[in-house]
Amino acid sequence: MDAYDEGSNARHGPDVPRRPAPPAQRVAPAGPAETDVAPGPPEPDVHPGPEPEPVASLAPPEPYPPAEPRTGIAALSPRYQVGVALALAVVAIGVCVHIGMTFLHVAPANTVTRAHGEAVDDWVYPEFEQNWKLFAPNPLQQNISIQVRAGVRGPDGMTQTTGWYDLSAEDGRAIDGNLLPSHTQQNELRRAWDFFVATHDSENRPVGLRGSLSESYLRRIMVLRLDHDDAVRAATGSSGVIERVQVRSRTSNVPPPDWSREKVSTTPSYRELPWWRVPQDEARGGVR
Repeated sequence: MDAYDEGSNARHGPDVPRRPAPPAQRVAPAGPAETDVAPGPPEPDVHPGPEPEPVASLAPPEPYPPAEPRTGIAALSPRYQVGVALALAVVAIGVCVHIGMTFLHVAPANTVTRAHGEAVDDWVYPEFEQNWKLFAPNPLQQNISIQVRAGVRGPDGMTQTTGWYDLSAEDGRAIDGNLLPSHTQQNELRRAWDFFVATHDSENRPVGLRGSLSESYLRRIMVLRLDHDDAVRAATGSSGVIERVQVRSRTSNVPPPDWSREKVSTTPSYRELPWWRVPQDEARGGVR
């Protein structure tokens, strides 16, 4: 048979491409093969058994999707990552030191600034100079208590002088453990004394027009407190009349902490005001 025959069983040489058959010769795909085989005996009924388990595919696994590119510090090599970490640590330490120096500069005088004040000033001045204070007013470093005593005239006309009553201590006991202390207990006595000190000199002489006003304000508070004090009532038999009052302050420095080397005297000092005569309209508990 010729190698160029176009029959279905023609064999082609290795170098000759196979030519498609003309359309007239194309044959539709045959159905099930029909063979002239004599029918044999019927096949026995075979019950289907359990389906075989699927066999894992031996095809190679699909490749993983490409990872996202690294950004920021993670994209750097380990050597550069170490350098960046050291630079950030130096910057953080510098920021903390600057904040600490600025805090010590604006804070009130304390043990640290007394020992290292020159170093703090060298750091702050002149580039970081501050012209404001962190606390206004500065926190007190002294304990100040206001005390009062009175001259009470009894029914027999004799005047009796009471002992000193620590009104600040009474306010402290009322505030201690109280979740909602009154404004009077916290500030009335303290503000009245501050008002008096600001309007009087060291000799207790009034300075300016508000000096006499501060005296009247402080005196009326003293009379009101004494009039409602159970100890005064017990001493005078609840029948005496307050004729005069005298006020004094007891000031003592707050002791330094145990770790401080600062030496502070804790001996109290007293500022005693002259006797004030109580007007008739205030004698029974202030102006009515």
